[in-house]
Amino acid sequence: MGSFPPLRLLSMLGMILLATTTDAHSYSGADYYKDSCPQATTIVTDMVNNFLKANKNLAGGFLRLHFHDCFVRGCDASVLLNSPTNTAEKDARPNAGSLRGFHEIDQIKAALEAECPGIVSCADILALAARDATVKVGGQSWSLDLGRKDGKVSISSEADDKLPSPFSTYDELVKNFGDVGFTQEEMVILSGGHTIGRSSCGAVQSRLYNFNGVAGLTDPSIDASLAKQLKKKCPENEPGSTLSMDSTKNTFDHLYFKAVLNNKGLFQSDANLLTNPVGKELVTRYSKAGSSFSSDFAAAMTKMSNIQWAADGEVRRICSIINQ
Repeated sequence: MGSFPPLRLLSMLGMILLATTTDAHSYSGADYYKDSCPQATTIVTDMVNNFLKANKNLAGGFLRLHFHDCFVRGCDASVLLNSPTNTAEKDARPNAGSLRGFHEIDQIKAALEAECPGIVSCADILALAARDATVKVGGQSWSLDLGRKDGKVSISSEADDKLPSPFSTYDELVKNFGDVGFTQEEMVILSGGHTIGRSSCGAVQSRLYNFNGVAGLTDPSIDASLAKQLKKKCPENEPGSTLSMDSTKNTFDHLYFKAVLNNKGLFQSDANLLTNPVGKELVTRYSKAGSSFSSDFAAAMTKMSNIQWAADGEVRRICSIINQ
């Protein structure tokens, strides 16, 4: 990897580029709510911690909500909007039935509205919850400017087009992430978010029973013992069970990369990280205990949280409904 710029430098350059393409950050800062709602970040942190005490699986849910929000129209909480007149992002193919944490985000918003009405945006709540949840399960914290506004548009087809798929090739992943300003190195780093969370059988059944459209063919790149376990949990043409993304599903660590390197990545997109020399080198590096994965992930998340804020947005009173 000696020929590549340092990852922190890449992240800093990306943040500078994003800052020059929008003026929506001019009023932002980590202390944005210092005067208007001084308890805002404490309320979010305390509530996220309490939610995770009851259900650690929500850590991956909060992280994924923020991710799926920022990749479509930027970090504007458009993923939270309901579908009253059109099909919104939350009902798009990559999101429907699989995104979690909506009810908990609503509870956080209600607590903040009680404390300081009309001040804290739903988009900022998503960003804070993702960070706090990751820290709670062992990840490193990251710097986070606040002051996002909530968007007023949410369209399912945009989520279908822009969100990476568990079936994506390496080149498709590079394009999806590149479209929002990430390098391929940062794409691999952010794939490490699969260290926490879970999935459904629908995301893996084609690998098990219909690889590349060939009936009865199992992906030859998948570890045989893992394929056997997955087939027990995911019978062909049945809903099956909930699947963990790695062996320590609720702990932020390097074992996702170790699994991928050993051909035990859950998704086809995980396995495809090894099909490119850059991807394979990074997976190898991050598979080792003591690597810089946690700090590099934090830097990439700071950059993700700054993807195009809604310049003409609002602060929704209810996260699922545009203000009337």
